[in-house]
Amino acid sequence: MNIPENLITETALWQSGMRHICGVDEAGRGPLAGPVVAAAVIFEPQFWIEGVTDSKKLTETKRELFFQKILDGSLAYGVGIVSAAEIDRINIRQATLKAMQTAVAALNIAPEYVLIDGNDAPELAFPHETLVKGDSRSFTIAAASIIAKVTRDRMLLALDRDFPAYGFAQHKGYGTAKHIAAIRQFGPCPEHRRSFLGKILFIQIITFFGTHVCVPYPLLMPACKVRTCANRNQQSCFSPLH
Repeated sequence: MNIPENLITETALWQSGMRHICGVDEAGRGPLAGPVVAAAVIFEPQFWIEGVTDSKKLTETKRELFFQKILDGSLAYGVGIVSAAEIDRINIRQATLKAMQTAVAALNIAPEYVLIDGNDAPELAFPHETLVKGDSRSFTIAAASIIAKVTRDRMLLALDRDFPAYGFAQHKGYGTAKHIAAIRQFGPCPEHRRSFLGKILFIQIITFFGTHVCVPYPLLMPACKVRTCANRNQQSCFSPLH
């Protein structure tokens, strides 16, 4: 029997006598806005879906297609979500680890072994290991990456309806030129990660005396003092100085 390349790790664990192998991955470490989302998933031994790989290598259409197949074929799955506000409070690394812990805790079947994408693992009550580029090397991790990515993308689509000026539906919170321009024009919304915005909201200017001064963008752009609100439901915008 030919074993798919991205099922070799799981197959070795299944052949050792384990049954419930869990894959864990996250989506949303790098964006300027929105939560970080992690997912955990367990399948029956030898279960496999051809074409499932790192969610970043798939089109949105394929991710959506695989998302439902993964949920339908799984024995158990869980999702963990940590908000932008908490990311600012505890930092993105701790937020990502917390999201992973929450996703594993949400499983209705206890895993016997956990495979985690990357090289940083949360504290878990189960045996586990990290796999660098695990979403390309492990089917189970890849499936978790798709659950996390689709879940987060859907949240950003909903956020786009509340804050249409930022274009969340297009960039999903990542720091594109248009997104950065919107932040500078309107200021951040409540779902922006303030801890990620320092270089965007402030310009470092060298004075004639050689002193470095950080100046907020609105002070450099008078047109930003009167702004159209970025939220349909708000009467006034959030100031980038807050």
